[in-house]
Amino acid sequence: YLPYVPYTMYFYLGYALHGTYWHDNFGEPMSRGCVNLSTDNAKKLFDWADPVIPPGETAVWATPDNPGTLVVVHQ
Repeated sequence: YLPYVPYTMYFYLGYALHGTYWHDNFGEPMSRGCVNLSTDNAKKLFDWADPVIPPGETAVWATPDNPGTLVVVHQ
């Protein structure tokens, strides 16, 4: 259990791109499918990508009016 995982962006079921504060061993398998990023890089990607989170909200689902950004993840 890791609380407050920063800048989480789900891309398939429970798999996500997210910031990682509990290790700095990037480029090595460290989870069961998520893509771990440094917190700084996760914030940059999160701020760049859509959908836009409405003011006062902490999460959002992509919709036709507020679509997400396509991010291709390669193994």
